[in-house]
Amino acid sequence: MILVDLSHTSHTRARTGIQRVARCLTRELEAASQGAPVTWDPHAGHWRALESWEHATLAGERPGHSRGTSWPLGARLRGRWRRLSRGGPGLPAQPTGSPAGALLPELFSPAVAAALPALRAAQPGPVVALFHDAIALRRPALFPRQTVARFPSYLRELAGLDGVAAVSEDSRRCLSEYWDWLGLKDRPPLIHLTPGIDAPAPPQAPAARDTGLPEQGNSTRDPELLCLCTLEGRKNHLALLEACESLWTLGHRFRLHLVGLARRESAGEALARIESLRAAGRPLRHSGAVDEAGLEEAYAACDLTVYPSLEEGYGLPVVESLIRGKPCMCSANGALGEISRGGGCLSLGGLDAGNLAASLSLLLRSPELRSQLRCEAAARKFRSWKACSEELVAWMGTLPRR
Repeated sequence: MILVDLSHTSHTRARTGIQRVARCLTRELEAASQGAPVTWDPHAGHWRALESWEHATLAGERPGHSRGTSWPLGARLRGRWRRLSRGGPGLPAQPTGSPAGALLPELFSPAVAAALPALRAAQPGPVVALFHDAIALRRPALFPRQTVARFPSYLRELAGLDGVAAVSEDSRRCLSEYWDWLGLKDRPPLIHLTPGIDAPAPPQAPAARDTGLPEQGNSTRDPELLCLCTLEGRKNHLALLEACESLWTLGHRFRLHLVGLARRESAGEALARIESLRAAGRPLRHSGAVDEAGLEEAYAACDLTVYPSLEEGYGLPVVESLIRGKPCMCSANGALGEISRGGGCLSLGGLDAGNLAASLSLLLRSPELRSQLRCEAAARKFRSWKACSEELVAWMGTLPRR
């Protein structure tokens, strides 16, 4: 049985890219009876299987408005009692014939890192991690200080595992080059494992809702542009808002819909700009974090998407847009470039407000280009989460314990 560490994901309702990847992989491993979610319980001081309330958090429909974790008082008290009594539930048993190992799909904390020897001792297989990105080291000004301070230790801890699977070739190369820079000779196998994506359910007619936007005076609906990502400095919302304002000033007619929770450390300026544009009557809506139904409604209502992020480890919203047949504007570089080169995207060499405005203007003025990109998006083939999990399990089966 592969033990999947969800120490963060099982205690937060956030739906960031890392949480979505962790949830989807766990779902597929559980469905195949090959994996079981576990958590490091800091109150009990040991690893254990998830309790019912943690399973409910994983399956919860309501979106979270913070990336932070939450432990109910009862869970904390139970953990402290178990620590004192040296009892309580432990890890799931290892069924005969089941694949063995432990998977760390999250950016794990120092506490989890310190507890990894206990996880290794509890099962006979390799301990492997997913590696998402090291953007906090590349662009430290865009991240909280504590995140930047954590990363050098985290990247060294990855080198002590039995294997690491990076979510893009760009991320794989970044980690390999960092280990080279450290002069590490003894390092684990490092591969590129592309995350999966599942086709959405057929769209249903959306329920009537108040968009907060003025009604149009004619029957021709203005194009709707969707931007779905966490509101934080790295995602480059300020440049997008400046680009849209310049086009609205020039008379372009379109709506902008922003979806995603706001990260308080770096979202303040963008939130203030959103409010000022709304006060000026611009056709702009910010929905914050939404549930899965709200996500599907947003994709169904839009004509194209934009992902103005400066840098990504993978870029799940771009793939989510393409599998729904929606063209996407995004960077031509790094991991986003890996995705966009397959078609359906208008790839951008620059992500400043000027480049964003010029590219968006081109799409708004050219229904033919939008149609071409829609056809390219519809022709794209993406592998499922089931196929991704099968590749991961097969690879883990080849790894010796170091």
